[in-house]
Amino acid sequence: MRGTVGTSREPEGGTGVVAAPEDGCTAAVRAGGSEDRAEGSTGCAEGSSAAAEGAAGCPEAAAVRAEGCPTATDVALLEGWHGIARGLGGVQEELSAEVARGSRIDPAAVQVLWFLLTRPGGAVPMNQVSRLLGFSTAGTTKVVDRLAELGFIERRPSPDDRRVTFAALTPHGREAAGDLAADLARALRERVVGVIGEEGFTTLVTLTGRLSEGTAGPCGV
Repeated sequence: MRGTVGTSREPEGGTGVVAAPEDGCTAAVRAGGSEDRAEGSTGCAEGSSAAAEGAAGCPEAAAVRAEGCPTATDVALLEGWHGIARGLGGVQEELSAEVARGSRIDPAAVQVLWFLLTRPGGAVPMNQVSRLLGFSTAGTTKVVDRLAELGFIERRPSPDDRRVTFAALTPHGREAAGDLAADLARALRERVVGVIGEEGFTTLVTLTGRLSEGTAGPCGV
């Protein structure tokens, strides 16, 4: 992962470095908004690094950012988040693909089966399957059709709303989903827990769980 949140880089060649006596706002404006930077800066992140240091809360620093160049702190933040998303997404794809190879069904179908296995009664509305996969209705229908052809799931009308259709595990599907879940857990222990450790995995679960709960920020938003 490139960069660490909250750090900044000094511009190449020493350009944009501001002498100490000035306050944070003045330093930010001189470092990020000078004519020299506008004419010959070698990069947005480098040109605005000093503005990222100690310029929080002043309107001049906001004006610097408005020129279109993110601060070095913002760049580090974005790169850090990209690394997290890429790492988790890549691992998920690898795990699903590994289990799918052994079961001869595609990774999306693997996700559906283990998801249903964890739901009460082994059944959920089709729109929940769509949210799980991030697929359109048509894409979800194809996955469910394939699993239905294999005898793993069946469609059931909702007992409360006949307009809603459930995807539900069949007895054969429940057995297959149990085997897949065991394979997925084994791969997860090797690919993730084996790399970051049990304590690291527990921390990761806790932190991502807080994100999924939509924890409010310091201003209550």
